[in-house]
Amino acid sequence: MTFKTLDDLPADLNGKTVLVRCDLNVPMNDGDVTDDTRIRAHLPTIRELAGKGAKVLLLSHFRRPEGRPRPDMSTALLVEPMREITGLSVRYVEDCQGPEAARAVSIMLPGAIGILENTRFHEGETTNDPALAEAMSGLGDYYVNDAFSVAHRAHASTVGITAHLESFAGRAMEAELKALEAALGKPEQPVAAVVGGAKVSTKLAVLENLVGKVDHLIIGGGMANTFLAARGVKVGQSLMEADLVPQANDIFAAADKADCTIHLPYDVVVAKEFAANPESLRTVNVHEVAEDEMILDIGPNAVEALADALKTCRTLVWNGPLGAFETEPFDRATVALAQTAAALTKEGSLVSVAGGGDTVAALNQAGVARDFSFVSTAGGAFLEWMEGRTLPGVAALQR
Repeated sequence: MTFKTLDDLPADLNGKTVLVRCDLNVPMNDGDVTDDTRIRAHLPTIRELAGKGAKVLLLSHFRRPEGRPRPDMSTALLVEPMREITGLSVRYVEDCQGPEAARAVSIMLPGAIGILENTRFHEGETTNDPALAEAMSGLGDYYVNDAFSVAHRAHASTVGITAHLESFAGRAMEAELKALEAALGKPEQPVAAVVGGAKVSTKLAVLENLVGKVDHLIIGGGMANTFLAARGVKVGQSLMEADLVPQANDIFAAADKADCTIHLPYDVVVAKEFAANPESLRTVNVHEVAEDEMILDIGPNAVEALADALKTCRTLVWNGPLGAFETEPFDRATVALAQTAAALTKEGSLVSVAGGGDTVAALNQAGVARDFSFVSTAGGAFLEWMEGRTLPGVAALQR
């Protein structure tokens, strides 16, 4: 995977303007950013460019205005939070293209930051309109994409603009792409993948892609129940997609052909109701689930076996929890296996890459997010990468 990075830009950017595609679509409450993770991810890129004397223009969408201006979705709301977080001079630019925006940029000082108005105020953003992409490019001398989380979108600000400006990966994008290459592009063998979540239907393409690329495929969450049912296991009242049993059998067949071991739990944590610490809670062999019970987590014996499998591996990619981790005690399997993966990573025997919103939350809950080799906050882009798809925003940087 070859792409230009900030190292390929001139060392002195005084008098130059750099358009940086960020993901500033952060949650806010009463004018305050409630989670600034995405903003902080872009700080190395922003500070490096500003330190080289560039005028740094931040391109981003903010919520879903559906192609029309809305004051409650203006990036003007982000100016004060950006000033506080970056400690730099930050100004709001009333559009992301056109003469008014150009005039505002012309009076900015070297090293200053400008937040351009919401790209999605223009209908042409989501349709990758060539005219809008060209108009955006007219504000800058170089383009930097630092937002892997929107790399799966073929939008004007992620793809179209690269036809008009020399394009580079920002530091966050660079780190993401290197981590993904290490996880599935050219990984150290053997490779394990943990795929969890509620439904097989949401991750069928992921499983179909991974089964031919990894040595161990660990399936957890509600989706494991469909695979158990395909093996003739009665799962009681558990979440299960009976219509996808044929696809599950196809994945079993593909795994046999690819010499990939699919790991399913042989002991499980069940209850008659989905609630915190229910009285009906018990741990049983997977063949002992009663008709009125539901599987809500993987059992301790299964977790121990999975931990032993991880100890034989050199690379791990993780997406999704093993159980209903939001509710105690159904977080125990996810926490325990995550802690094992983190310990193996810290001792240097495992490269661990994880991604997706639920996954990040689960790793934070386990207190090990910082111990993984790389944790991506991207949702859809990470999932599409695991499906083996070409991400338009990444392909545009490779051209």
